[in-house]
Amino acid sequence: MNKKNLFTLLTLLVIASMALAACGGGGSAATTESEADGPKVTSTGFACPAAEFPMEVTSTEVNIFVWTEYIPVEMLECFELVYGVKVNRDEYSSNEEMYAKVSAGGSNYDLVQPTDYIIALMARQELLQELDHAKLPVLKNFDANYLDFEFDPGNKYTIPYQAGTDAIVVNTDAVENAPASWEDLWKPEYAGNMVFLDDSRATIGLTLLTLGYDVNTTDPAQLDEAKTKLAQLVPGIKLFDSDSPKTALIAGDVDLGMTWTAEALLAQQENPAIQYVYPTEGAILWQDNWAMLKDAPHADAAYALLNYTMQGDVFWLMLRDFPYTNPNQAALDYAKTNQTELYDAYMASPITNVPADAIKNGHRIADVGEATPLYDDIWVEVKGQ
Repeated sequence: MNKKNLFTLLTLLVIASMALAACGGGGSAATTESEADGPKVTSTGFACPAAEFPMEVTSTEVNIFVWTEYIPVEMLECFELVYGVKVNRDEYSSNEEMYAKVSAGGSNYDLVQPTDYIIALMARQELLQELDHAKLPVLKNFDANYLDFEFDPGNKYTIPYQAGTDAIVVNTDAVENAPASWEDLWKPEYAGNMVFLDDSRATIGLTLLTLGYDVNTTDPAQLDEAKTKLAQLVPGIKLFDSDSPKTALIAGDVDLGMTWTAEALLAQQENPAIQYVYPTEGAILWQDNWAMLKDAPHADAAYALLNYTMQGDVFWLMLRDFPYTNPNQAALDYAKTNQTELYDAYMASPITNVPADAIKNGHRIADVGEATPLYDDIWVEVKGQ
């Protein structure tokens, strides 16, 4: 073969290879280990599963606004490694904090984690976009008992994240007469020794329950009565903490109060004397959810994040780090087979595997519409006294 023919052949080979490369264009998708440079491993040594529901993504980042201490580090690191998308995360400590920032505009967030009662308000104010269920094959992973709630019929705006309860937590080694009801928390013997969640609706709600009223009342007279009674309790609360109420319990700085599921269980794992009591008036039931903001700038990456982080072989990590009540049946099934100790502990604990009677007697906080400012005023006035 002469040099001219050799040059022609090489030119044709280069053109052919460029054409093949062009055929693979049009956005990046989750890569398999064989397509990339080997297994994806996080900073903690966790081997990232491949995407069960791979999606085409052109965005290079995604912005999330989430509850504090609520996502395992491997979950987001794996998403970044598998998709090559940077996750930018800001955190909040209450639904009201999240709502205030998002409703002010200009936040540039893609995803938030609203609790049930705030969703209707956000939807009514057109802060959320309807989810495209065709882009959420991960929906098949969820237990139907956690879908189609009154706060979002048909899951038009949300998909479940975690569920749980607000109930009484008490160190039985330090407290001789453990409380059995919300009403008991007003006893003078507990004053100065309690931690409460910094949660206006739950705290006002449990106060309403002690008066025999609905947690979602819109009656100004009933709310005024609750304000008066709550004002009697607040001086006896040593601290309000929604970030890590377990810390004060474990340290012995407080011995009882009101908290939610996982904080009680994690405290109990450090000190078995710490117990979780479902009050006679009924616990507060809740569910946190993922929702996409109306003007999400990276919706493609947001859909990919939801599908990846909530696949069963990833979301089981919640049982390890944040043991609330898990709505993700695929994650529970995975844990049952592959993380038996975690699964057994989850199923055996009445904190995470909530007894049927506690659910039946529980109360779910809902949007109160035009009465919302009444609740806000109570909280500001009582906490600022």
